[in-house]
Amino acid sequence: MTSIYAINPDRNKPWNELPLFPIHKDNYYSLDIYEALVESKAALARLQGRSATLSNQGVLINTISLQEAKASSAIENIFTTDDELYKAYSETDQKPIFGAPKEVLRYREALWQGQAYMNDKADFDLEYLDLVYQTVKEANDSLRPPFSQIVIRQGGTELNTGKVIYTPPRGKAVLEKLIANLLDFLNDDEKYPVDPLLKMVMGHFQFEAIHPYRDGNGRTGRIFNIHYLTHKGLLDFPILFLSKFIIQNKEEYYGCLAGISQRGDWKKWILYMLKAVELTSNDTYNKINEILTAKDAILEELQKNSSIRRPELLVEIIFTQPYTKVKHLTDKKDFAENTARNYLNTLCELQVLEKRTIEGHHYYLNLELYRILSD
Repeated sequence: MTSIYAINPDRNKPWNELPLFPIHKDNYYSLDIYEALVESKAALARLQGRSATLSNQGVLINTISLQEAKASSAIENIFTTDDELYKAYSETDQKPIFGAPKEVLRYREALWQGQAYMNDKADFDLEYLDLVYQTVKEANDSLRPPFSQIVIRQGGTELNTGKVIYTPPRGKAVLEKLIANLLDFLNDDEKYPVDPLLKMVMGHFQFEAIHPYRDGNGRTGRIFNIHYLTHKGLLDFPILFLSKFIIQNKEEYYGCLAGISQRGDWKKWILYMLKAVELTSNDTYNKINEILTAKDAILEELQKNSSIRRPELLVEIIFTQPYTKVKHLTDKKDFAENTARNYLNTLCELQVLEKRTIEGHHYYLNLELYRILSD
C-alpha cells in the first residue's frame, strides 16, 4: 500500500474514488500525533474516572448532554438560547415543542437512543446509523439514492459564497460499499489494530466524506463519535462535549476536513481532533467538579433550615436540570404538591432558585447550575 493518499482532484465531481480504509500508517505515524494521543487519552481517562463516581447520573444526562446537543446543532446554524432549551426540556411530556429547541432535543434523543441500541450490540451497523440519522431528522429514509444531487457549497457572504467546494460519492452501491468498509474498520480491531481514539478521528472524516444521508450528516457523525468512545470503553456515558470546541474553531474544523480531500493532509486533521478531545475532556471534568461543589454548598445551607425535610433529595432534583417545576418533585411522589411548591419558594428566598413565570407557567431556575453550564 502506498503512503500517498489519493486526493479529490475535481470538487465538482462525486468523489467515488474516496480511498478505503485502512490508510497507510505514514499518514498518521508521527511523534507529534502520538504525543497528542497520550495527552488526549489521559484527559479522557480522567473524565471517565470522575463521571463514574457520581451518585446521580442525571446531572450528566440532563445537563452536559443538552449542552452538547445545543452546540452540535449550532454548528449546523440551528440556534436556541439556554432559556428556550431548558424550558422546552422541562416540559417535553406536557406539550409539543417547535422550532430550534425541538431540533436540539431531537439531537439529545438520538444521543440516548443510539446509546441504548449499542448496549445490546457487539458492533456498529447500518441500522445504528439509520436510527441516529432518523431520530435527528425525524425521517424514515436510509442512505441517499444515487440520483440525489448532494453537493457542499461555500457558506457565508463572501465572493465565493455558493461555490461548490466538495461533491460526495454517488452512484449505485457506492455508498453501501464505503459504509461497509468504514464499519469494518471501526469494528474489527484484530484486522485493523489502530488505537480506538485514532480510529474515531479517522472514522469521523470518512463519515463526513461519504456524506451518506440527504441531511443531518454532521450531527449524525458527531453522535457516532461519542458512541464509538463509549462502546470502546473510553467513556461510561456519552458526555464528551466535542461540539463546543468545534463551534469555537469552526473554520479550522472545515479547513482540516478539506485539507485531507484536497491535499491528503491527515496529520493536521488528527492533531485538531485530538486537541478537541483533550480540551473538551478537561472542560467537562471541570464542569462536573463545579456542579458537585455547588451541590454540596447548597445542601449544607439547606441542612441548616429545619423547615426543609429530606434536603438531600431536594438538592438532587434541582440539579437534575436547570429548570425545575413543581411536578418534578411530585412525579415520583417524593413530595406532596403543596410541600413541593413551598420548598421551591423557600429556595427562591434563599437565592438558590429564581422563579420565572412564562405563559402562565411557573419555572424555578437553578442559578448556580445555569451559571456553570453557560460558561
